[in-house]
Amino acid sequence: MRRGVPVPTGYRLDRTAGSVDNRGVDVSEFAERILCATTLEEKLIDPPGGRLTDERPGPAWDREVEPGRPAELRFKPAGSDRSGNRPAGGPAGRVSGAEFPGLHGLSDEAGRGRVLHFFTNHELLATELMALVLLRFPDAPPAFRRGVVHTLREEQEHVRLYLDRMKACGIAFGSLPVSGYFWRSVAPMRHPMDFVTGLSLTFEQANLDFARVFSRAFAEAGDPETAALLRRILRDEIAHVAHGLKWFRLWKDPMASDWDAFRGALRVPLSPQRAKGVEFNAEARRAAGLDPDFISRLDLFARSKGRTPRVFLFNPLAEGFLARGPGFTPAAPARQLARDLACLPQFLARRDDVVIVPEAPAPDFLASLKSAGFEGPEFVVAPEGVRLDDVLGERKLGGLRPWAWAPDSQARLAPLSDQVTGNDWGPGGGFRPGLAALYSKAWSARFLEEIHPELAEVFPALCPATVIGRAVTDLPAALGAIEAFRARGFHRLVVKQGLGLAGANAIRLWEPELLETQRRWMAESLEAGQTLVAEPWLERLADFSVQFERTDEGLRRVGFTDLFNDHRGQFLANAASPGFERRPPTRVTQAFNAWPDAPSLIRRVYDVVARALEPRLAAVGFRGPLGVDAFVHAMPEGPRLKPVVEINPRYTMGRLTLELMRAVAPGSHGLYRLVNRAQLKAEGFASFAEYARERVANRPLARVGAPEPRLREGAVCLNDPARAQVCLAVFEVARTAMEPVATGSSTTAPGAR
Repeated sequence: MRRGVPVPTGYRLDRTAGSVDNRGVDVSEFAERILCATTLEEKLIDPPGGRLTDERPGPAWDREVEPGRPAELRFKPAGSDRSGNRPAGGPAGRVSGAEFPGLHGLSDEAGRGRVLHFFTNHELLATELMALVLLRFPDAPPAFRRGVVHTLREEQEHVRLYLDRMKACGIAFGSLPVSGYFWRSVAPMRHPMDFVTGLSLTFEQANLDFARVFSRAFAEAGDPETAALLRRILRDEIAHVAHGLKWFRLWKDPMASDWDAFRGALRVPLSPQRAKGVEFNAEARRAAGLDPDFISRLDLFARSKGRTPRVFLFNPLAEGFLARGPGFTPAAPARQLARDLACLPQFLARRDDVVIVPEAPAPDFLASLKSAGFEGPEFVVAPEGVRLDDVLGERKLGGLRPWAWAPDSQARLAPLSDQVTGNDWGPGGGFRPGLAALYSKAWSARFLEEIHPELAEVFPALCPATVIGRAVTDLPAALGAIEAFRARGFHRLVVKQGLGLAGANAIRLWEPELLETQRRWMAESLEAGQTLVAEPWLERLADFSVQFERTDEGLRRVGFTDLFNDHRGQFLANAASPGFERRPPTRVTQAFNAWPDAPSLIRRVYDVVARALEPRLAAVGFRGPLGVDAFVHAMPEGPRLKPVVEINPRYTMGRLTLELMRAVAPGSHGLYRLVNRAQLKAEGFASFAEYARERVANRPLARVGAPEPRLREGAVCLNDPARAQVCLAVFEVARTAMEPVATGSSTTAPGAR
């Protein structure tokens, strides 16, 4: 906040005429004295005679000020605020040379004194803000002003008590830098509602958590006096929150829920995340009068407290827009699938990030994920047609992360580009014309053909060059490629469109003679501007994927997953095993048991693939996730590795699986799969909710380890089964490797496998 009109220094109550009489001291004069005082003694003074009157509140203060303070207690520069931003301490971190010790700094008197120094400043800030609200809103309801005065005097007493405890620890107030974050966040208030939401329901509410946890920690550290003080402060804070809640409910829109009104009233930089601390204290919130829905939603809410968030968006239909242009209209089932799975990026994101969703996830669903160890990010509701800059305001962002960069995600995220401060697909990034080629199966086929000679030197069981697909751009060339493959003994073929949605972009040629319908399909695809890829239909022994990430440092391998497809080559599931970062799937290495060093040879194959991809990706400015689908297939001479089938320059379900494995305990395996309505029917279920109750509930979650337990076994739904219409994502964890049971038809997840 920029400095405004300077406040008077050394102010004294010398306006005796009418100020100190049998009616007591005027509230506004008392508040002005506290706010403007430049000594700690004056800020903690009691009203002369102990009496206050509010008969002459005076004009409203409309100037921007900072509180008067002695030199040693003036705020450090705003840009250095990192951790002095919570009512009872805040997170550990460097603060202009002073590091907050947190819960781990209580083992000696000096550490306890440093913690108390932070606490004392926060209570003093609350006192000053309460003085400011009395001066800024003289026309506020008298009962509100009386409640603020009462709370202010309790905050003064908290400061005195903290000073005593700090002195006992040998720390002088002002010996460490102090933060003005509270002040800068709340002082610009333009209505008393801003005060109750910003201070009472945000910073003081967070103190319900911090006071309890630090009371216990001080007791365990052998300081029962401070532990008792914090218990007293917790009781007082419950009353302070209750006072703010009372007026909040009177001033909010009566048609809005407490939660919606609270979120809507907060202004940057505040968010509900600031209203909670460690070890969420639901009991204290109930005692303050907060309703169960508010408490539940706050408990599950997440937003960055310091790291600039990235914005995630699920757009699995990107390749349809690439193939057919901005006029592409997805079929209703595909649109519903995208809606069902819209929350999946939460498993790619971190707690600091933002995920765009068409509707807010239900609290009970988020609670089920939290119980499984998945701490969600912040969800921002923005259905199609809503501008993201309207819902995100002017927040600074660390990056933009759609599922896939394509015309649809570019149009959706472009309004945010000026708000990106990092280089994670910031300004100048996003979808570029050269990026479209990377999505094409023709590009993947040509790439494999180019690097095949080098790969053959690395791996002795590489697929022959004769099985690599041939890209064609006209019908005579397509017919020629088909004839050439069949002349080499490959009678079953598949012809794919270079771009298109899974399940609708390929035909199988298993008949001895080309059918007229097949010829027409190829002709129409070519006339629509598609490149076709013709290739042999091979007997697959094991499908798998290799996941990469390209950053400023280049392309790095993230890991391997099993990939399970149905008989038509459509997605069923991904699986990951312990050691997935370096170890190819067991099904793959077992196929090459004649080569004991097959795991290291396969890693070398993908080192070559990465080296060859890197300059090609750099040439089009690509950064972000990339998946390579591959498989082992049978040949008369034995199994062979086809190392590149499709290159997907986007997030994939394989990458999602590897991110889910971060929550899995060492030694356990993970299986990610999609369940559709055909599978429900085949297994005798009427709804996804029923499926979840019967199948998922019968595999209870077991978590092990400390301090953050991880999944040892069990199953969890990754989208809400109560809302799912066409698809349910399920993640299963077990001590042994798993494979999906194929029942009914597979789930077609366009642009998502």
